[in-house]
Amino acid sequence: MFFIGTVLNDSSFIIHPGFYIIGFQTFPFISVYFIFLAFIYVVTLLFNSLVIYIIASNHSLHTPKFLAVANLAVIDVILSTSIIPGMIKIFLFKNNFVPFNLCFVQMYVYYAFGTLESFALAILAYDRLIAICFPLRQNSINTLRSMSCIVGLTSCFALGIIAFPVGIMTRLSFCSSVNVFSYFCDYAPVFRLACNDNTLQWSVGSSLSVLILAGPFTFIFLSYVSILVTVFRMKSLDSRVKALATCVEHLILVAVFFIPLITIFTVGFYLRLIDPDQRVLCLSLASCIPPCVNPIVYSLKTKEIKTRALILIRKNKSDSDQHRRKY
Repeated sequence: MFFIGTVLNDSSFIIHPGFYIIGFQTFPFISVYFIFLAFIYVVTLLFNSLVIYIIASNHSLHTPKFLAVANLAVIDVILSTSIIPGMIKIFLFKNNFVPFNLCFVQMYVYYAFGTLESFALAILAYDRLIAICFPLRQNSINTLRSMSCIVGLTSCFALGIIAFPVGIMTRLSFCSSVNVFSYFCDYAPVFRLACNDNTLQWSVGSSLSVLILAGPFTFIFLSYVSILVTVFRMKSLDSRVKALATCVEHLILVAVFFIPLITIFTVGFYLRLIDPDQRVLCLSLASCIPPCVNPIVYSLKTKEIKTRALILIRKNKSDSDQHRRKY
């Protein structure tokens, strides 16, 4: 394999033309798994696109709550698109080479929108917190303008903060192996290939993983502590049940997203007790399943979106029947 030598600050850096993604090679029937992921990707695109269209086309849904829901749907589409098509190309069509610059672009997009997914779930927890704990002041506190600012600020923060760890990856010299044992250009498997000191990359990666996962998760946990305190102060049992029922879908999404990732990063990244093959499989599922589950569990179970989705389906069916009768 040939490589390109560059000089930076009088230090020689060796940069290969690209990397080879070699995860999943030991799994039997791996083609079936990637057919399953292709199905997951199609469902993710269809349902999230439906949610985005319904919210965008109905003025009555232009509220803080549904802005947060639409934000999550957009993130889900981009996050899935950043990894699943590439995985299918690599492992089904046996084209596992990723050019050097494209590798870091994929790494940036994946981690930036994975961070945004974490923040989006925290934003939905904030919406529930205001709605249940401050019902009389909800419309003055949680306005469309304030929600737009929160979404905008978290987006800028996530896109900006991920640029630093990805940027310092370009300071590494890859002079030996360029085989990345993962399903995409994953941060830790790539920096561990470097033949010069990667202490900075390890420190930044471990610190940001705590910030990105533990930060929003802690906020969500404290939000639900406040919600439970408020709910148990309610005198009516019916009011308690109704308040808690509005949180069920969100809690499912939090569990589906955070529990697998926190487990994988704790056991795999820090303790290194998980088998590398199992880490790749578990992390791929933890990355691909939540964007598919989110619109089904949360958005389409929301009464307003569900009603408009049924109206849209019936309208399309009626137009199709009229078209058939005409011709």
